[in-house]
Amino acid sequence: MKKILVVGSLNMDFVINVQKMPVPGETILAQEMRLVPGGKGANQAYAAAKLGGQVAMIGAVGDDPFGRQLTSNLAEVGVDISGIETLTGCATGNAMITVEEQGENAIIVVPGANAHLTTEMIDKHIRLVDACDIIIMQLEIPLDVVSYVKKLGMERGKQIILDPAPAKTGLPDSFFEGFDIVKPNETELQTLLGKTLKTPQALQEGAQCLLQKGIGTVLVTLGGDGAWMVTKDSVKAFHACKVTPVDTTAAGDSFTAAFAVACSRGQSYEEAIAFGNRVSSIVVTRPGAQTSIPTMEEVTGIQ
Repeated sequence: MKKILVVGSLNMDFVINVQKMPVPGETILAQEMRLVPGGKGANQAYAAAKLGGQVAMIGAVGDDPFGRQLTSNLAEVGVDISGIETLTGCATGNAMITVEEQGENAIIVVPGANAHLTTEMIDKHIRLVDACDIIIMQLEIPLDVVSYVKKLGMERGKQIILDPAPAKTGLPDSFFEGFDIVKPNETELQTLLGKTLKTPQALQEGAQCLLQKGIGTVLVTLGGDGAWMVTKDSVKAFHACKVTPVDTTAAGDSFTAAFAVACSRGQSYEEAIAFGNRVSSIVVTRPGAQTSIPTMEEVTGIQ
C-alpha cells in the first residue's frame, strides 16, 4: 500500500445546531453546541487512517488543550503526528459551524496556528514528504506553503491532490499547474473561476476551464447528485448513494480521503470515486466532522 501525507489544517469545531440559518440582523436560539475535532486537513488525515490508509500529517496547533486533543485524536487512529508542530503563544484554529435541520451547514474558520505553518516547517519534516507516495492539501493553510509542497512533490514524482477549500478567487494559473487532482464542489468551482455557473452544462464547461490551468484531472463533487470526473478527453458522471442527510460537515473531506486511500491500494480513478461516494454517503447521515467518519468495515457493507 502506498503512503499518504496530508499537509493542512487542524481546527476544533464548535458545532451549533439550529432550526434554520439566521439572516443578517436576526438573533436565533440554538438547539445545542458540541466541540468536535475538525479542520479540513485533520479530517482528511483522520478519515484516510480510519479507512485503513498509511497516513502522516504536517500541520500546526497551539500549545493549548484543543491542540493536544486534536493531535491525540489523530494518533488514536494511527496517523503519524510527528510532523504536527505545537506553537507557543498561538491559539489552535477554530471553526464555528452552524447546522440546520436539513443537514446543510455554514462555516466560519478562525485559522489560529494554521496561518503560521511555514515552508521552514515543511523542510524540517521533509522526510515525511520523501517517504510518501500521495500528498493531499487544502487551502486553510498559507498559499505559499501549498505551492512549496506542490513543487517538492512534483520534483519527487508524488501524486498530488488539492481540495481547494475554502475556495479563493484570482489564483494564478501557475498555482494550479502540476496538481494531479483538484477536487472542488460546485460552489468552490464557481469561486475559483470567479463566475456563476447556473446549469450542469455550464458547470462542466467550468471544470474544463479549470482543467486547462495545468491540472491532470478535475473531480467536481455534487452532493446528493454524485460527482464528475473531468479530463481533457471526457466527462464521466458518478451517482451518489441515496440517503437522508443529517449533517454534511466533512463529507467533502471524507470523499477526498477515501479517494486517496483507494488510489493508495492501486485502484483506478473510477473505482476511487465510487468508493469516495460510498464513504461520504455514510458521513452525511451522522453529526460532526471526525465523529462521522466510518470504518472500512462499515463502508464495505454499503451497496
